This record gives sequence, structure tokens and C-alpha cells, in this order.
Amino acid sequence: MDIQKVSRRLTLEEVVQGYRRGLFPMASEELGLITWHRPARRAILPLDGFHVSRSLARRIRRGGFTVTVNRAFAAVMAACAERPSTWISREFHEVYGALHRQGKAHSVEVWVEDRLAGGVYGVHLGGGFFAESMFHRATDMSKVALRFLVERLREREFLLLEAQYLTEHLARLGAVEITDRAYLRRLEKALAVEREFIRAGEPQQMFPSKEQ
Repeated sequence: MDIQKVSRRLTLEEVVQGYRRGLFPMASEELGLITWHRPARRAILPLDGFHVSRSLARRIRRGGFTVTVNRAFAAVMAACAERPSTWISREFHEVYGALHRQGKAHSVEVWVEDRLAGGVYGVHLGGGFFAESMFHRATDMSKVALRFLVERLREREFLLLEAQYLTEHLARLGAVEITDRAYLRRLEKALAVEREFIRAGEPQQMFPSKEQ
């Protein structure tokens, strides 16, 4: 079992320390508990291994969307929670919102005709980015958001993009599983460096780059 501990409340300090120790929280609103997970096999997305399919490359070249960073963090979290069963409780919105205001959590949004069509959010510590969840309201827009997240992390020489559990969707995009021991080694290296996700004076808007 990957559950390491259970708590009644979620605090900002505990979340940060949890990520630093290789843990991540999930809420069970039915039980009123927070479970802290450290999987035996962890999903990561190698920053040089993101798979852009032909159809996704065509969609990006076709355009018709705008990609932004940190323009609508709360809205991205809310959209990620719009599902029959979610671990993103009200307390998560409050704590991760506070992390966002401290510059420790970020979102990438995709807009189509000024409507939020997809996005991803996660926590940033040192040279690591810990992806929490993503969503789409239009075809391929979560993939577009993840594509540009990977591009930003790679450009800024991040060392780790963690994705919690491997799914078929993530595997098709290039995500792989590694052992807990291997993950902790990568985590230690990532936390030992400092990287900037947002730079002072930088615009929120990102522009699609030409596919090679």
C-alpha cells in the first residue's frame, strides 16, 4: 500500500514538507481525511521524452488557441475538480491557492475564443515540478497545456516533472514509471537547485513554437 499516513487537516507547511519527502496528499471528503501517498512506482515525464503525436503536432500548428501561465489558477483547479469523484476538496483549493500566491504553485491555461478550454496545475519546488491534475473542455487542450508546461520546464532547465500515477493517457505522452528509490534520488537532485518558473516582468501569455 502506498499510503504513508493519514491526517485530518491540510496545511501549507505540511504540503511543502510532504513533497520534499516524496509524498503527495489526496482528500477523502466522505471520510473527512487526508491520505498521504508515496507509490512504490512513481510516474514521471522525462522533459526530453514528451511524445508529440502527428495529430497533436497538427493541432498545435493549426493554432486557434492561446496559452497562458498563472492567469486563472483557481479556475484550473475548479475545472480539474469537476468530475463525479474528486480528491480536490475545498481545503485543497484553499491551501494550493495559498501556495500559488507564494509562487510555489502554477497553472498553464489554454483558451479558445476567450474560454478556458484546458489546463494543468502543480507545485514548484527547487528544480522540480509536481503535476497535480489537468483537464480539457475541448479536444486535445489538456495535451496542449502539458506540451507547453514541458517546454517551459525544459527551457528553464528543470530536473524533474512528477506525475504521481501512470495512466494510459500519460504513457502515450511519454510518461514512465520508476521505482521509489530512483524517484527519491531524482527528487534530491531537483530540490538541491533553484529554477524559475516565472521571471520578473514576464508576460503571462505563451506562444506556440513551431514544431520541428
